[in-house]
Amino acid sequence: MRYHYEKPKYFRAAYGKTYKQNNPVFHQCTLYLINSKGLGVIQQRYNPINKTTWWTEIDPWLVDELYLHPKFKEFFDKRSKDCKDGCYPVVTIRQIMWALKMKPLKRERWETCFDRREV
Repeated sequence: MRYHYEKPKYFRAAYGKTYKQNNPVFHQCTLYLINSKGLGVIQQRYNPINKTTWWTEIDPWLVDELYLHPKFKEFFDKRSKDCKDGCYPVVTIRQIMWALKMKPLKRERWETCFDRREV
């Protein structure tokens, strides 16, 4: 039994889209839209050369896995909102995977987390 989520051999990203947003923490996220409501999801990246991290859109193989999860719609309805000043509510990939009770991504030493509900 695997404990961490592993990248599948074949994948397709059809449901979310990359969205540029003016936010002090990140500039791009993966946006899920249903009617007029939206929810952004971000993932942390790491550059080992200069040891910097940044937040951006999620890996393409996770996009459909989240959207097609049976509990996604319920989570989306609780957390999504209409666009306000070009911004949608945003959660981290770990927050949504935890809420959906999915197997988590392997945690790296360099990862940080948010203590708040919304980013």
